[in-house]
Amino acid sequence: MTPLGPSPSGPAVDAPPQALTQALAEAVTDAVEALRGQAGGVYLRSGTAGLLRLSVLAGLPGELFRPWARMHTNRPFPVAEAHRSGQAVHLADIEESMRRFPQLVASLPFPFSSLYAPVATARERFGVLVVLRPPTPGVPVTARDRQRMARAALRLGEVLGALAAGGTDVVWPGDPVCVQLPSGAVPAVRFGSFDWDLAAGTVRMDDGLRAILGVPDPSPLPIEALTSRLEPEDGYALWAAARRTGAADGGAVRRLRLKGPDGGLHLLEVSARSRFVGTDGHGHLAGALVDMGTGPVGSDATDRLPRAVLAVDRLGRITYANEGTERLLGLPRGVLAGRPLWEALPWFAHPFHEEQLRGALLSAEPVRFTARPGEGGPLSVSLYPGRDGVTLVLAPDGGTDPPEPSLPAPVPVSAPAGDGPGPGGARAAALYRPVALAIALTEAVTARQVSAVVTEELLPAFGGRQLAIYLLSDRRLYLAWETGFPPGFLDRFDGVELDAGVPGVEVLTTGRPQFFESMEKLGRTYPDLPLDAETGARAFLPLIASGRPVGSCILGFDRPRTFAAEERSVLTALAGLIAQALERAQRYDSEAAVARGLQDALLPHRLPVWEGVETVARYLPGTQGMDVGGDWYDVVETGRGELALVIGDVQGHGVAAAATMGQLRSAVRAFALSGLPPQEVMRGTNRLLIDLDPGQFASCCYLVLDSRTGDVRAVRAGHPQPLLRRADGTAEPLDLRGGVVLGVDGRAAYPVTRLRLAPGAALALFTDGLVERPGADIDEGVERLRRALAATGSLPLAEAADRLIHEAVRATDRPDDIALLLAARWPRSG
Repeated sequence: MTPLGPSPSGPAVDAPPQALTQALAEAVTDAVEALRGQAGGVYLRSGTAGLLRLSVLAGLPGELFRPWARMHTNRPFPVAEAHRSGQAVHLADIEESMRRFPQLVASLPFPFSSLYAPVATARERFGVLVVLRPPTPGVPVTARDRQRMARAALRLGEVLGALAAGGTDVVWPGDPVCVQLPSGAVPAVRFGSFDWDLAAGTVRMDDGLRAILGVPDPSPLPIEALTSRLEPEDGYALWAAARRTGAADGGAVRRLRLKGPDGGLHLLEVSARSRFVGTDGHGHLAGALVDMGTGPVGSDATDRLPRAVLAVDRLGRITYANEGTERLLGLPRGVLAGRPLWEALPWFAHPFHEEQLRGALLSAEPVRFTARPGEGGPLSVSLYPGRDGVTLVLAPDGGTDPPEPSLPAPVPVSAPAGDGPGPGGARAAALYRPVALAIALTEAVTARQVSAVVTEELLPAFGGRQLAIYLLSDRRLYLAWETGFPPGFLDRFDGVELDAGVPGVEVLTTGRPQFFESMEKLGRTYPDLPLDAETGARAFLPLIASGRPVGSCILGFDRPRTFAAEERSVLTALAGLIAQALERAQRYDSEAAVARGLQDALLPHRLPVWEGVETVARYLPGTQGMDVGGDWYDVVETGRGELALVIGDVQGHGVAAAATMGQLRSAVRAFALSGLPPQEVMRGTNRLLIDLDPGQFASCCYLVLDSRTGDVRAVRAGHPQPLLRRADGTAEPLDLRGGVVLGVDGRAAYPVTRLRLAPGAALALFTDGLVERPGADIDEGVERLRRALAATGSLPLAEAADRLIHEAVRATDRPDDIALLLAARWPRSG
């Protein structure tokens, strides 16, 4: 791991102007201080439409927050909402965050408060200012703090507006800049020095030392004026150290920690080099004193502990290490100072350990877990966060030292997260697995895929064995997915009405989850409810997306177990995330049904039967996205003894691509029926697509075949070359001259290529989905198809088509649609 910053191996980006970076850094640090926060940042617009980038991150290590450095404005996160709506968002605690933004809690399941304010002027929207601070459970953000946040964002907007007016491009091109926050208000460290006339026994103190000791007289005073202001034992030590140093040769140094008048720590230093003979002929000794205040006593206190103690600032850099740390790591303190934690402790780069550090930094609550770095046995790791950083205590796990009573039990990182009822499993589940679930849910597009993701991610995270998902339709709950329950047990609840007294219904109608630590407790609460087991635990979660009921979710466990408060919060947040994914999937299913119906209506249901020419077509939708796309084929009787063979591919998938495909197919068919030559058919279709301006382009291949003579006239617009299979069984790609894809250049020309199709020969027109494979060159796919076409030999044309798409039919992952059109010329009868 490396600190967040421009990657040497990544694409080069222009560095933002220094004035912009300084303005952002100053605004963030001022806002964090004004709001008594512990971290903050600014999201700024990027060069990509709809994408915000984290420009400055203050008080947090950038490497740990890289996944949140990019934010699309259409995402259900508070940063995106503040930017979209132009309204501030204030989240006082995890409960409020969970209700409004379950994705935020699922990805950062820690108790913290957050405030978001849009940064804009009257004319321009620049981004969002963010401040993070400790939560205030049950207490909303005060009006005063709202005003402070609004003023900070307004001031930043004015500064950015002035920069933009001066010609600065106010966008952020790359990774964020990390900024250290200044320490909180503490007494200043004071310095003083003295000149001790050893013969006269007098001391002259400078202004700094007199201020520390409270001595008003600037004239030389008896040495007792200095020692009398110290504790007796410290005064005697000062005499002894000074005299021994004065008698020493070379560079002898004596240091003493002295108790000052205010009870604070004074550090006194005298050295042999400070001995000199003054103009009065007397021997003098100079010394320095530092007033450390009432802060912690120096490192020797922690050096005596049997544990490694080290401190990191809020950017993750080591600022202190005791002798135990030196022994543990085998590195001196001078080498460790300033290094990022994950460089000094490489095992801290493990995602689980990163999550613990994120939690400590965000929540300001202590964290304890067990780590197994590989060598030397397991370690007990305790994190104690504060405003200026985190103190870490490392000790061999299972030693004689008792665990801190105020900390949660340690979480063994190597044990399956959530594999038991204890708080360790709850915390592992709460902190480690939700991010994986959130990421996986963003990639699931159907209700079945969402349910499968929940089964694969949610159950292992919490040690569950059973899952059921019910979806709401027409005021009834219908079973959409189940796993782990006895066969047929859940059938009695399928289609249950919303007035039924069962927990799955009640959690949805009330919006409150229910947790039962045992089946006995579930049976006492719902005595008429059939139970599928004698032991175990159950969690019933409402699936509600943006205030709209979607369904309910049941988690089952084989053994009785407790549900910690943190675990309940995370499960409830994840339920909101699942609900949003299911709602999105339902919209997808509806749109997909429309798209499939549209595509079925637009593709030809049958191909014309023509003497001397046989045509066969096949179509396979892709398995990703909307499962429908813009591939099409057609065979058109032109009325002049000729057949027009058409194949095309509209960029993209979904309803828009299918609609554009239908328009292009209709246009090509109309141009063909009007008798236009092939080059004019393609030109007209190109101009039509440009006039429609759907934001899409298309490729196309158009051939006109004379069935009597076999003469072919062909044009091509950026489409793959067709294949020719001769009567002798050999096959090769054609070499058709071509023009650019449709929809790009209104002046494009499409030259005609002429050839002859002999009796017994066949043409294969196809879209690139048939020959493209991820990570492979398309030429390899074309060669593979050529060999397959040659191998069809004398097979009937329909069987040959099935053989060519056989491999694609069996594939479970087809990134693109596939269209295939075969046309064979046979000898005419008579």
